[in-house]
Amino acid sequence: MKDNRRDFIRKSASLAAAVSVTGLGACSGSSKKSCEEITSEMNRKAVEWPVTFGLDKPKICMLSSLDRTYMRKIKQIGVDHVLTGGPQIPWTEKSLLDAMDQFKAEGLTVINMMIGGFDNTIYGREGRDEEIRKIQDSLKAAGAVGLPVVEYNFYAHRFIDGYYNTTARGGAGTLSMDYERGKYLPPDPGEGNGQTSEMMWDNLTWFLKAVIPVAEKAGVRMALHPNDPPVPVSHGHAQIMATFNDWKRLIKIVDSPSNGMTYDCGVSREIGEDPLEVLRYLGSRDRINHIHYRNVIVEKPSVKYEEVFFDEGQVNMFAVMQEIFRLGYKYGLYPEHPRALDYDREHQGGMDNNNPGAAGYTGWTYNVAYAKAMMQAVESV
Repeated sequence: MKDNRRDFIRKSASLAAAVSVTGLGACSGSSKKSCEEITSEMNRKAVEWPVTFGLDKPKICMLSSLDRTYMRKIKQIGVDHVLTGGPQIPWTEKSLLDAMDQFKAEGLTVINMMIGGFDNTIYGREGRDEEIRKIQDSLKAAGAVGLPVVEYNFYAHRFIDGYYNTTARGGAGTLSMDYERGKYLPPDPGEGNGQTSEMMWDNLTWFLKAVIPVAEKAGVRMALHPNDPPVPVSHGHAQIMATFNDWKRLIKIVDSPSNGMTYDCGVSREIGEDPLEVLRYLGSRDRINHIHYRNVIVEKPSVKYEEVFFDEGQVNMFAVMQEIFRLGYKYGLYPEHPRALDYDREHQGGMDNNNPGAAGYTGWTYNVAYAKAMMQAVESV
């Protein structure tokens, strides 16, 4: 047995030497492969497994409540970071730590909290200054407890009327959007008259100029999610975060990394843009503070599309992940919008059984595994 082992080692060493000599010979010009290609191949073979990711890399995260059983499930599929809804504003250090410490006890770090409760600001109504003070206090508290990202929406009525359930491979549930199903619906009675585009921009500008300097001083990055669905009007209200030009305009209002966005490769494709172009534009300016990772098939930009499995859509998910790494992005990456699978339907675990397009734990596991595989592939190559 020992002799066999020695013989194996001796032959392996000879083979390695031969490979090295071949590589050197190729660099001398006798091969079509360049030295750079040979070096790249050798570097790939040198990657140590399992591939792990340091603090300067993207961090897969999942949405979670304070349910410890679900926290365990998240941890079991290799997720170490979560995003969650924040408490009622104004946030305090205590209210934030009450939640964050519960996640910490299960080995999970809160990387992003969603903030809301400022409708008067969105609609430009009386009472907005009080709301903004609460947001400012909340951002100070977030900075004090080390919460890096605060996400928010700026919808005047999100358009959900055009969504309908569709079917994918093997009967799995997907979700589709058709603007024609509800584009003429009037404003809801409690919302008043429809907000025009410039009214909404005025309201958003007022908000950003008040809160971004506070966020920057606190060391907190704010991430505005683009309108999704990215329709032009919802119930009579303009949707001002529904185009690439809108996103460019947003980050110019206050020039700060704290005035950033949630980059969504799915929404980027929904509006008819190249997700890589959008990613490079925002990322090169350090304005991506959160990422949603998903795929779609678009029939008509902005108004008709289907949300699909990651491996079936029009977004090049590998190229997107490569660019995310190239840009040096290091905050949360949320592999969202999983598809509805029969196992989840049968076990009713973590899904809305009244909505066939909703997904459960198995669907989430698929998304997380796909995203992590992409990350490991990028890091290896």
